[in-house]
Amino acid sequence: MRNLWMRFGCFLTGYNYGIVRNSSEVAAKAVKRYTSALLIVCIIWSFIGYSFTERYLEGGLWESIAGAVIAIIIIIQIERQIILSINPSRWLYFSRGLIATMMALIGAVIVDQIIFKQDIELEKVTFIENRVKTALPPKTAELRNQIAALDSAITTKEEERLALIADVAKNPNIKSVSSNIIPTVVSQTEVDSTGRTITKQRVQNAKSVTVSDIPNPKASMIEPVQKNIDDLRKQKDQKETALLNIRQQVEKDISDKVGFLDELEIMHSLITRSNVALGIWALWFFFLLGLELLVLISKMNEKENDYEKTVKHHMDLQVRKLEALARAANGKVVN
Repeated sequence: MRNLWMRFGCFLTGYNYGIVRNSSEVAAKAVKRYTSALLIVCIIWSFIGYSFTERYLEGGLWESIAGAVIAIIIIIQIERQIILSINPSRWLYFSRGLIATMMALIGAVIVDQIIFKQDIELEKVTFIENRVKTALPPKTAELRNQIAALDSAITTKEEERLALIADVAKNPNIKSVSSNIIPTVVSQTEVDSTGRTITKQRVQNAKSVTVSDIPNPKASMIEPVQKNIDDLRKQKDQKETALLNIRQQVEKDISDKVGFLDELEIMHSLITRSNVALGIWALWFFFLLGLELLVLISKMNEKENDYEKTVKHHMDLQVRKLEALARAANGKVVN
């Protein structure tokens, strides 16, 4: 069981298990210490990654689990920059401290949004109400203008329909005049110079005019105009219904679109007004900051152990081996 834990610790920290196994208890304790610190930080950030994915990215179960795993991987890779460094520089310590501060700030914000969930929901009522007051007048004015335009169109169409009805009532039938050209054969008798009678025929076009009564064609225009009026009235009814429900619709639209930044503003307002909320936020911030700096502080106060000396010794041996190979290669070239 001890070997399994040590193997897991080496996997987590990036240490070489073969070297640790042959090193002293000091190196083994260092691995255990780093492993414990990493596990605490990974557990906290897995919760943060899961909650953030589920709440703000609207992920399902597997997406939220993936968010937790990604958060753990990021934490492990960041911590390894310190754990696996031999004789780290001050700039590395400074950058890790800066990253720790930012991560603690982000973690505290996300955790406090989860802790203050009910309080944020209460604050959302006022937040949404203020947004509704801003968004409602333009939308209401737009609907009223559309209703007024439909009223004007309906009035115009009604006048057109009444004019058609009056014209049809006054003139139910109208005179229709049609003319036809009918060719007619005309005979003409003439006497020539010898005294003979000659009969000639020619075709002459005769114009035939027919006058008849037909129904007034404007009667067929009344039904389409009436249908157009009915359609306009339906549109007007829909707009009036939308005007009655505009406040509920605007509230729903705004509520559905309240996101992470909006909740940050709400939480900021809550924290600045309540010393208790500010205290809880500060408590979580310093707690996460302490966890983030745990590995860093441990590394800063740790003396070089036999594991690191073994690593350095292996590096020196490898360098000497490469130098010897280079000298041997240069000697062959000279010969």
